[in-house]
Amino acid sequence: MLTISAAEVDQALTFPGLVETLRAAFRDGAVQPVRHHHTVERPDGAASTLLLMPAWTDFNAAGTSARGHIGVKIVTVSPDNNTVGKPAVMGLYLLLDGATGEPEAMIDGQRLTQWRTACASALAASYLAREDAERLLVVGAGALSPFLARAHSAVRPITAIRIWNRTPANAEKAAAELRAEGFAATAASDLDAEIGQADIVSSATITTTPLIKGALLKPGTHVDLVGGFTPVMRESDDDAIARARVYVDTRAGAAKEAGDIVQPLASGVLKPQAIVADLHELARGQKKGRQSPSEITLFKSVGAALEDLAAGIAVYKAQGSREVGK
Repeated sequence: MLTISAAEVDQALTFPGLVETLRAAFRDGAVQPVRHHHTVERPDGAASTLLLMPAWTDFNAAGTSARGHIGVKIVTVSPDNNTVGKPAVMGLYLLLDGATGEPEAMIDGQRLTQWRTACASALAASYLAREDAERLLVVGAGALSPFLARAHSAVRPITAIRIWNRTPANAEKAAAELRAEGFAATAASDLDAEIGQADIVSSATITTTPLIKGALLKPGTHVDLVGGFTPVMRESDDDAIARARVYVDTRAGAAKEAGDIVQPLASGVLKPQAIVADLHELARGQKKGRQSPSEITLFKSVGAALEDLAAGIAVYKAQGSREVGK
């Protein structure tokens, strides 16, 4: 069994390549039960969340006789980790042979999650963002934010990246990392003003108080909501939902787990039939993405185990090729 580090994940993947890998994965399908949530209470501070995300190759959908793969991601989300200088999200990905169940690889789950989450957002943007979208606003400056900036830049001609965070120093740190790679990235201080100027707003926070105000969105904006993964977390307000054509990564996951979808459905602001499509339907050409340059689109991602499986297989194959070449 291979043990694959974060650095080796970085070596194995490219943003354009993983976007296309995910496009094929959503088109072909996989078996992915809705993930398990477990709350881990703490005597002091915020509770942690334990997530278990299994998936395996869907032979019926793919029509293949290959052996396939089984995978499961084990993730913890600990909101208080920033106080000790650690990322909130930790995890491992276990990849197994689809026929025998033999372990094939243990992959750094935190890095795999960053790659696949950002590239799923970029995949959605390839259908939903204007083709001439140039100005990107990233809300939140956690470990995921530079990945979102890189991924969106891989599918749209981004010329300006603004990063906002409640702690300005963290926004500047993320912007500096991107500038070192040649991106035109700067920290932002006025979130509302930036929302009104952005072509793409990509938000990756775990707030329960909406930060993305729909009244501020200009015509043609694409909103990418990544952070909230429980029904009480919400990054956008009712105005954003009401003004936008709404899309999700998976209907089952978003309607059960995403506060940005669950709460508007419960209040009647969003009707179930108003969720235009998920990534399966977009990738298969069953539903259309953006219809006009002026419409506002909104994509809500809660994460799909299919994404981890596809990314994990890609990393495993790339690492295996390097091992053979040694």
